[in-house]
Amino acid sequence: MAAETVRKLRETTADPEFGPWLAQASILVVDDEPGMRNFLVRTLGPRCKRLEEAADAEEASRKLDEFHFDVVILDNIMPGKNGVDWLAEQRAIGFFADAILMTAYADLDTAIQALRAGAVDFVLKPFRSNQLLNAVARCLDRLRLQRENYILNYELKANSDHILLRDKLIGESPAVRQVRDTIARVAPLPTSVLLTGQSGTGKEVAARSLHTLSDRADKPFVPVNCAAIPPDMIESELFGHLKGAFTGAETMREGLFMHAQGGTLFLDEIGELPPATQSKLLRALEDRRVRPVGSEREIPVDLRFVFATNAELEKEVQRGRFRADLYFRINVMQIHLPPLKDRGDDVQELATLFMRKLSQQLGMPPVPIPDKMRAAFARYDWPGNVRELRNLIERTLILGRFPERLGLDGRTLEMTPEISGETSLADVERRHILAVLKETGGNRDEASRRLGISRKTIDRKVASWDG
Repeated sequence: MAAETVRKLRETTADPEFGPWLAQASILVVDDEPGMRNFLVRTLGPRCKRLEEAADAEEASRKLDEFHFDVVILDNIMPGKNGVDWLAEQRAIGFFADAILMTAYADLDTAIQALRAGAVDFVLKPFRSNQLLNAVARCLDRLRLQRENYILNYELKANSDHILLRDKLIGESPAVRQVRDTIARVAPLPTSVLLTGQSGTGKEVAARSLHTLSDRADKPFVPVNCAAIPPDMIESELFGHLKGAFTGAETMREGLFMHAQGGTLFLDEIGELPPATQSKLLRALEDRRVRPVGSEREIPVDLRFVFATNAELEKEVQRGRFRADLYFRINVMQIHLPPLKDRGDDVQELATLFMRKLSQQLGMPPVPIPDKMRAAFARYDWPGNVRELRNLIERTLILGRFPERLGLDGRTLEMTPEISGETSLADVERRHILAVLKETGGNRDEASRRLGISRKTIDRKVASWDG
């Protein structure tokens, strides 16, 4: 119990001199001199999360296969193989961590060789503990900035509807309260979660809530829209690649799995993964290791997985489009996000929230929502769910008023008669998609953008209707 308390304290306590990331770091020390290893262990051990040591290159290679490290501190002069040569070999077969080279020789040739081999810093022997700690802190800060920049750029390219509701499911309807209660129960556990529900129901918001309430909240949350990545690039995006692994791979790059190291990886539209990637994902989930494209080494990953789909994966399995073993692997804990039409007065609360937040973002005065409009909101089936409501409010702010008949992508939301109770949601969805396709002149890419669903989903649904 005391050891566990010390571990948790170490993980959550920032070193005021060397930054907040050292306490969460995993470090490997490679040196053939026992005295130097002991010095490094005394210096780094109390300050970092994990510290491993190796006496030679061969032992260091075994450690890399066994554990994930953020930084490797490496002596250059060792028996058998020097540090620069070993580092160059490891980079060639799949080694992504930052490396700090220790050397007693400050000549230009050694510095050039170290940089070519992939070292990001080096310290001259003899050195003081603060010099080494500062070098480690620079590596960790550089690594954090690289990953944050990559994740932010990725999110900018992806759908940004989650921003207004980022970490919280809004509403007091029984359906949403039940979802929130389930999230609160499962969030502290390492269990993988499968979020299901129609497009626009808030699956990414739910995933962020799971992350925020977990013990990984201070680590990265990495959202991945599997349907938005070209099939020929998805393996590289997820698992990373080495330099020269394929045409255009001019540098080595970590994948999204490694960018989420220690945190939560959210794989949205999981049903859209190509069959070959499904197989590799299954192995990564079972082994908790990934193999970058072109790499000979599998890299350990420590992740919490959250999956989401708007497809009925059981039917996709029956049709042979989704692996049965992968489905059973990800379907450990399933949480269903209810459609907006089943959430009662939540639509009114969300409309008010969107009006206030979007008016601030757009720099436009809010438009009052009259009672007749709120009554229309209550009657409408909202086939596009929360995303459709958000887009309606944004359009209203741009126009400065609610239209007499609320047109959404060429479709009309009636303010008087209700939709017949005999009309199924599938019929409403079909009419809505076909109307948007008509509005776009049959352009399915543009229709998928307006609807907030993937092109593959439109193709699949249209094919089923034609059949």
